[in-house]
Amino acid sequence: MIENNDRILVGVSGGKDSLALFHLLASLKKHAPVAFELIPAYIDPGFHNSFVKKLDSYINERYKKSHQGMVVEKTDYGRRAHSDENTENPCFLCSRLRRKRLFELAREHGCKKLAIGHNKDDLIETLFINIFYAGKIGTMKPNQSFFGGSLKIIRPLSYVEKHKINSFAKVCDLPEFVNTCPSAGHTKRQDVADMLDMMYRQNKHIKGNIFRAMGNIAADYLLKIS
Repeated sequence: MIENNDRILVGVSGGKDSLALFHLLASLKKHAPVAFELIPAYIDPGFHNSFVKKLDSYINERYKKSHQGMVVEKTDYGRRAHSDENTENPCFLCSRLRRKRLFELAREHGCKKLAIGHNKDDLIETLFINIFYAGKIGTMKPNQSFFGGSLKIIRPLSYVEKHKINSFAKVCDLPEFVNTCPSAGHTKRQDVADMLDMMYRQNKHIKGNIFRAMGNIAADYLLKIS
């Protein structure tokens, strides 16, 4: 995922996953056999009571020797997504706008790679979100090319379960910034996560089976729908 002389834009949302990812990459940078640069970036969705100043101070103080300074983009994406002008799902629009801006920032800062803190549970949830709400079978890949290969999204935590990241965050004393989005905890992703959690409690093998199934496609047994 990481090669010599890479410049990597790291999406930092303030959640445990992205903070754990940046902590790991900053630690790896000190001992890796290849040289690479890290540029943390936060897209502020524009809600009241933003934690952006605290997050910026934390990243710049704790990891001041590991990166060139945090990039902070103040936007109105969150407010727009929750306004009357948006007829779609708020999370869908906000996520799309933030992702688009991260792509632009990567290009502006000369980064050919964008690191995101998606974990194993995120990949499984995305599979079911796509099935339920988009009518397609697909998820996110650990290493994924975009724009003809000019940009790659890397997800180093793709094989790590969320509960392990939470434990890691606790051991490393990573802070937790409260999500001020009005839809936090009331999203389609949360509905899917709750459904899956119920299934996991019934059978401890289900999560592993679903994860393996995403790379074990019986294409001959899928429908052909025009």
